[in-house]
Amino acid sequence: MKFSFARIPLIYFGAGSVSLLPKAIGQFGNTCLIVTGASSLRTSGRLERIHALLREAGIHYEIISVSGEPTPNAVDAAVIEFRSKGIGAVVAIGGGSAIDAGKAISAMLPSGDSVIDYLEGIGTKQHPGEKVPFIAVPTTGGTGSEATKNAVLSKSGKGGFKRSLRHDNFVPNVALIDPELAMGVPFEVTAATGLDALTQLIEAYVSTAANPMADALALSGLEKIKQSFIPLCTGAGDELVHRTSMAYAALMSGIALANAGLGVVHGIAPALGSIFGLTHGVACGTLLGASVKVTVQKLMERGEESHLQKFARIGALFTGCDVRETSRACERLVFLLEEWVELLKMPRLSKFGIRESDFDEILSQSSNKNNPASLSKDEMRCILAQRL
Repeated sequence: MKFSFARIPLIYFGAGSVSLLPKAIGQFGNTCLIVTGASSLRTSGRLERIHALLREAGIHYEIISVSGEPTPNAVDAAVIEFRSKGIGAVVAIGGGSAIDAGKAISAMLPSGDSVIDYLEGIGTKQHPGEKVPFIAVPTTGGTGSEATKNAVLSKSGKGGFKRSLRHDNFVPNVALIDPELAMGVPFEVTAATGLDALTQLIEAYVSTAANPMADALALSGLEKIKQSFIPLCTGAGDELVHRTSMAYAALMSGIALANAGLGVVHGIAPALGSIFGLTHGVACGTLLGASVKVTVQKLMERGEESHLQKFARIGALFTGCDVRETSRACERLVFLLEEWVELLKMPRLSKFGIRESDFDEILSQSSNKNNPASLSKDEMRCILAQRL
């Protein structure tokens, strides 16, 4: 057995852990740039609490907000504005978009270059890895970006793209995960980000690049999703308990994907976002059931038992069926995922103006990544057609 395992941040996890933010920043000095999402922290009053914590600790801060998924232009503008202000650390507080924006800003502040020059598949430069220390404070329980080395930046519309700025050093220095910050997040955000975390856990677990350590973490995250995801979305039980479970699941999904890679859902989702403006969680959520169905069908046709047994283990975990009945457990998993996609009101692709005639353009920008079954373009087209 041989495998490598990527570094992870220093992790502070648990309700109330936002009170440790001054301590986390203090190890890098007494100045920081705070990057937040559009409005949820402000309207909830939690941002003012964070301000008070920093003022009390004598930390000087600047603050900017990110509306929607981050663009190269937005990152460049922030770098130009704050590069000369002696920022000791960048702190991103919000969902995946805020964290990706903060991660990219921290990476570009030292050089002042345009980030587009370093994006995979677009730029021609290799980033040296130098950055301003970066602290991630997630508030939605979804992307796992608080534990990964890449920042996804987007340009929407025809000719658009979703590309990563990536380096081993871009893993956050600190991930501070306080489930209380996600209390009251709207249903549609909870559903989409939860399905994103679920997709990442499943795809990392069944990945062709999986390893035993990533598997163990992915399974622990899947157990939390089984316990809390649907109860959280339907308002059953203690919200903080369920938010804590989902925050843990999202963190595990980030660590697992960083070490095992992802599958066909994440091979298609960026094209849906860049061309048609789907948020990442919605793109993953709407494709999840159909993609597992098509993948399992191909694995069954080819008799690839080892990957089928992994899908069966997830099916048994979620439905209580006998893991030894591989075909039945896989079928139960597919049925459950399709049921969840409908229960959680994941929109169909047609809602975003997507037509069958758009499939070729979408698929020209799509890939299998580390999907356990290598799907042809026609098989990937079948996934899109099921969700049209």
